[in-house]
Amino acid sequence: MLGALAGVSSDSESAQRKFDLIDSERLKPGSRVDLTLPELNAYVLQEAPPGVRNTRLQVLSPGVVAGNALIDFGKLGRANGYEPGWLMSKLLDGERPVRVTAHIESSGGHARVDVQRVEIGGLEVDGRTLDFLIHNFLLALYPDAVVGRPFELGHRIDRLDVQPRGVGVIVGR
Repeated sequence: MLGALAGVSSDSESAQRKFDLIDSERLKPGSRVDLTLPELNAYVLQEAPPGVRNTRLQVLSPGVVAGNALIDFGKLGRANGYEPGWLMSKLLDGERPVRVTAHIESSGGHARVDVQRVEIGGLEVDGRTLDFLIHNFLLALYPDAVVGRPFELGHRIDRLDVQPRGVGVIVGR
């Protein structure tokens, strides 16, 4: 057990070092920084907010990523200052398995993330319910998150190479 925890910590620290290197903007144009799936999973596991646990990322095919977690939407919302009423708390409280599949494309310093499928407790979520979750949980936690439209990658990143083994970050300019 301690060995597994040490591995997670080591992978998370390795990912953080790579993120810091990218953030420093000292990499030469054309440089590539590879983030392995174990590093990304360890980092996400460590950074998960209250109400989110057992996170796991998978790259299903080039450019297609799935994320899995157990999420207590009530706890997650409360941790961010959202106090649901009685009825909403009955709907949101309690852990549920969540799986999100998204397509990621990038080039020229920009990227786009398109959600392909969301499942909560084995049921597909779409339409207004999905919009509610995106606006009240994803954007509440990560106000700078962008879904369904292009955004700038920043830090001189030209593109992301999303492959089953991990994500390559390619530096431009």
